[in-house]
Amino acid sequence: MSVGIVMLVHAALHRAEQVARHWATHGCPVVIHVDSQVDRKTYTDFANSLADLENVKFCARHRCEWGTFSLVAATQTGSEMMLNSFPDVRHVYLASGSCLPLRPVGELVKYLTNRPKTDFIESVTTRDVPWTIGGFDGERFTLRFPFSWKTNRKAFDLYVRLQRRFKFRRKIPDNLTPHLGSQWWCLTRQTLSAILEDPDRAVYDKYFSKVWIPDESYFQTLVRLYSTDIEGRSLTLSKFDFKGKPHNFYDDHLQLLRRSDCFVARKIWPLSDKLYANFLSPDLARMGAAEPNPGKIDKIFAKAVDRRTNGRPGLYMHSRFPREGFEKGKTSAPYSVFEGFSDVFDGFEDWLAKAVGGKVHGHLFGPGKVEFGGGQKIFSGALSNSAELRDYNPKGFLTNLVWNTRGERQCFQYGPRDNQDISWLIATDPNAQISVISGAWAIRLFASNLNFSEIRKEAARLQRIESEHLDVLGTIYTKARVRIWTLAEFVEAPMEPLQIIIDEIGPRNARRLSEAPKMKDLSGFGQFLQNLKNQGMQPHLMGDFPVQANAVGQAPAPRRPYLVK
Repeated sequence: MSVGIVMLVHAALHRAEQVARHWATHGCPVVIHVDSQVDRKTYTDFANSLADLENVKFCARHRCEWGTFSLVAATQTGSEMMLNSFPDVRHVYLASGSCLPLRPVGELVKYLTNRPKTDFIESVTTRDVPWTIGGFDGERFTLRFPFSWKTNRKAFDLYVRLQRRFKFRRKIPDNLTPHLGSQWWCLTRQTLSAILEDPDRAVYDKYFSKVWIPDESYFQTLVRLYSTDIEGRSLTLSKFDFKGKPHNFYDDHLQLLRRSDCFVARKIWPLSDKLYANFLSPDLARMGAAEPNPGKIDKIFAKAVDRRTNGRPGLYMHSRFPREGFEKGKTSAPYSVFEGFSDVFDGFEDWLAKAVGGKVHGHLFGPGKVEFGGGQKIFSGALSNSAELRDYNPKGFLTNLVWNTRGERQCFQYGPRDNQDISWLIATDPNAQISVISGAWAIRLFASNLNFSEIRKEAARLQRIESEHLDVLGTIYTKARVRIWTLAEFVEAPMEPLQIIIDEIGPRNARRLSEAPKMKDLSGFGQFLQNLKNQGMQPHLMGDFPVQANAVGQAPAPRRPYLVK
């Protein structure tokens, strides 16, 4: 008993010649179908290169096109020649010119000899498995597809739309239940001959000639009529990406292919000299009776698909720029945003750097320049302190900063005077910790030497900007860790909020704070806010700040900070 190999070839004929010779010299007869689109001279040279092998034959040629019945016709022609020319063949193995045997041929022969009645073919119904990606499921069997999807796309799409509009449905032959599966199978002589010699074959061929991608459904459906023992898997290792396109295997996949224990793999890149040299070597080490198990490498392919579709959190690059909302993570590491703290305290950045040990910056998105920690002009990853360069892509600036400094927590100041384009980014980023003292921006106006009319105008502008920012932080889309205090609440008892923030940033080094940074002198600030009210501007974000610092009964009991999550 031997195994017959039917090869469908259309390109890289020098590699197909190597593989066919390997099969034939190890006792497996080979029938080769060459796409009629291959020119006559190339075909003749290819046939002559295998003329010395008596168990290699070439069948009649068809013009093959993806998604059409021509591939089924080529398979039928090759299979008929195999069954008629080699009566000792018990199993017929369908392969392509880009397939490569991974184990000694003798192991495949022995494996099939021990399973003389078993057909190896993927065969599932569209109801049970979501097989297709970006194509048709049930409609591939009920609509007509007379046009090529690749070469006549407009006619293909138009005809599908017309059928859907007029609710056209084809009748599936009564005794058939459509199944789908991989094109690459291994069938017994008994099953394959029954399919090819079926008295209703003309009916089936006519029906499947207008099915979408019939090479994935013709044998997969008809095998259910005749097989007594179906193993619902292919012996050929073939992997597909998230778009449904087959993976190519290269030289650096050598160990991966060995680990799979599969008998055959596709698609092999024609220039993978190392793969062809290793797996077609006469010294190929025996792998024993290991069961083919592509599941051993499924985890690696799953990781590859995940990396291809989602990338690494926070990494933005022109080779894989994620779609909005499709990214796996907006940034790559936790970071902290402080709003109003540098207005309330003198030297807050230096104090925070000592308290948490991270990198503390000033206003990274300030209007004049980027205030990197330590006054640096160039920061990690060649980030410039130029506000003009930063504002070209503020979101990219922040994600770059966090990516370039992974392993060191970044802290920076933020406020209504800064570029607001990152407001939604930080609000919806789970890596962000945002601490806000609302209305603290007024302290700088209080200490300024501007005319009061200018102060009132600027206060109204800044309050409007901060109100919009706080609205963003309060939406249901916010995923950042957000804590908000009004200025009045914070000034009344600053140690507790500071302790909460420090504990959250550096829980491993958690310790009780013994002192707070020096608070700015707010004498007369309450009267300043009252003057704004008197001039027609209502400063509501500061909370209930007393007009006089020591006035009795004018400052309510401080409320607890609230969490927006």
